Formats: sequence, structure tokens, C-alpha cells
Amino acid sequence: MEMNNQKIMICDDDAGILEVLEMMLEMEGFSVSTESNSTNLLKEIAHVKPDLLLMDLWMPVLSGDQLLRTIRTTTEFEKLPVIIFSASVDGSEIAKDAGSDGFIAKPFDMDNVSNTIRQLLAK
Repeated sequence: MEMNNQKIMICDDDAGILEVLEMMLEMEGFSVSTESNSTNLLKEIAHVKPDLLLMDLWMPVLSGDQLLRTIRTTTEFEKLPVIIFSASVDGSEIAKDAGSDGFIAKPFDMDNVSNTIRQLLAK
């Protein structure tokens, strides 16, 4: 499978972060979709069918861990690789408990982000 066919969905309520991640990941050859409103995320995942989801933990209305629990109990999405990122100290614990495949601390290092994504997609 060609690298450039791999679709990454990013969900964060911070437009600045979405912009930076989208730019960086597109430069890495990924196809990127972004969603800033967590309540639209499940509909977007069903529509876009991404190969991997990168999602913030703390978002208004629906938090990343709530969404992740829903993803993990939805047959259509349960196998979707999900990486959670968060500035929270206990973020990695919360992410792991909710069923995430990876965790990235904010502020993030771009190399770390792309390495984590590539490792997961290679599985």
C-alpha cells in the first residue's frame, strides 16, 4: 500500500494545532482530514474512513476519552488505530484506559508524532 494513500483524521478544538498538524503530515505524504467539533467526529470517521485517528483528550462537549470509548464499542470503528494527545499529566493513563493505541504529550514534537503514526500504521 502506498504511503500517500493513508488517511489521517485529526480532531482537536484548537484550530492552530489542526493547522500545524495538517501541514506537517501532508508534507510527510499523508492525506489529512481535520475536525474541530468533537460532536461531528463519529459521522466524519464513517464518511472519511481514515487509517488512523489523532485526537485531543480535552475537548468541549465530547472529550477524547468519551469518543474513544464509543469508537471501541462500535463494530465499524473498533479496529481503528487511535492516538490521543494531551497536555494533561495523567493523559496517558486516561487514554490507555479508554483504549488508545498511542499517546503523545503536548506540546508535541513533530518527529515523535510522525514516528508514532508510522509505527501504528506499520502494524
